[in-house]
Amino acid sequence: MHAKLSNSQEFLTLKPRHLNERIIELHDIAPKEFWGAQDAHLETIKKYYPKLKIVARGTTLKAFGEKEELDEFETRFNRLMLHFTRYNNIDTNVIDRVIQSNSFEEQRMPDHDKILVHGLGGKLIKAITPNQQKLVESVLKNDMVFAVGPAGTGKTYTGVALAVKALKEKQVKRIILTRPAVEAGENLGFLPGDMKEKLDPYMQPLYDALRDMIPPQTLEDYLLKGIIQIAPLAFMRGRTLDNAFVILDEAQNTTHSQMKMFLTRMGKNAKFIITGDPGQVDLPRRTISGLKEALLILKDVDGVGILYLDDKDIVRHRLVKKIIDAYKRIENQD
Repeated sequence: MHAKLSNSQEFLTLKPRHLNERIIELHDIAPKEFWGAQDAHLETIKKYYPKLKIVARGTTLKAFGEKEELDEFETRFNRLMLHFTRYNNIDTNVIDRVIQSNSFEEQRMPDHDKILVHGLGGKLIKAITPNQQKLVESVLKNDMVFAVGPAGTGKTYTGVALAVKALKEKQVKRIILTRPAVEAGENLGFLPGDMKEKLDPYMQPLYDALRDMIPPQTLEDYLLKGIIQIAPLAFMRGRTLDNAFVILDEAQNTTHSQMKMFLTRMGKNAKFIITGDPGQVDLPRRTISGLKEALLILKDVDGVGILYLDDKDIVRHRLVKKIIDAYKRIENQD
């Protein structure tokens, strides 16, 4: 009675001696999402290449066959991986189109050039208002951009989309998202749980934006590997942020020293976006907001973009704009 081979042993003994072998790795792609439920997508791919023996284990795919057939297969398979990375989606129709098409060009989607990221479930994430589009253009032109405006204007969301786009297109190697945990005075020791559990409530808006744009398993891998880092502002001290897209959120709650510290973290090949609402400062009385100060100090510095969003850019529930207007009327009476 022969002992049954394990999956890994079977994987190593597949190659017939007279056939060529090709190994392809799924980089930054969650295998469960790419191969499909019960490997349905993999089975569809196999149908197009009956002369090849194709086996997948986790993030590794091995194909065996004649060189010409393997070359063709690898080219088409790389296009499928590119599609998944770009659009966060793959299905039978996509596989059919990519494998059968005679050119590398995929069908362009409406307003393709304006789309920043293809989110989960086919969601198209792009600048919606004219000022959001100006924010996108300013980030393309400048390495440091201040995006200032009231809640709900898409400052942070647009910034995170630009960061994810830069990472996908390999313009940067990592994304760093930070905000001052001012509600806890950045002294989090009295809160229950480990450090991550203490910090997560303050970083939740950043997680929410990322979850809209990156598949769950891929996002988890990015966070574990440090490709995406989410941390309070205090953790930026002493660092040099190279090859990174960095977003400082809720910057109105920084002090003079915190803002200066953050802005001087900028390293080579870095993009910085600083977002905030000067009307929602939570600092102690008589403490000058680092954001308000920086807007005055840096307004004429070449390479620094400053963009103001307003009530017309609010993209949340229609009541949000009415609420902000109502509060403004009361505040203006004081």
